[in-house]
Amino acid sequence: MTGKNGEKDAKDMHKAVELREQRRTLWEREGERSLWQNMSMIGALGWLIIVPTLLGVFVGRWLDGLFGTNIQLTGACLFLGVAFGCYLAWQRVGKE
Repeated sequence: MTGKNGEKDAKDMHKAVELREQRRTLWEREGERSLWQNMSMIGALGWLIIVPTLLGVFVGRWLDGLFGTNIQLTGACLFLGVAFGCYLAWQRVGKE
């Protein structure tokens, strides 16, 4: 691989290796997280997924009532809520 794509891949690989080394150093310095920290992370991730999902359902039901559709908008908003919640959870895990 040569050219710009090869250079970009090499830079991306270098960044990934540096990030891994930083995380490893942090883990060696601070040690493993406690059980309660892990449990709180699980709870936070649950709320990050549940709240947008429920908001999607409520907005979808409201729009279905407003436009007289059956459950089509509820399904669409439910999907969008779950997708957005998973995105938020993914971002949160990436920070930790």
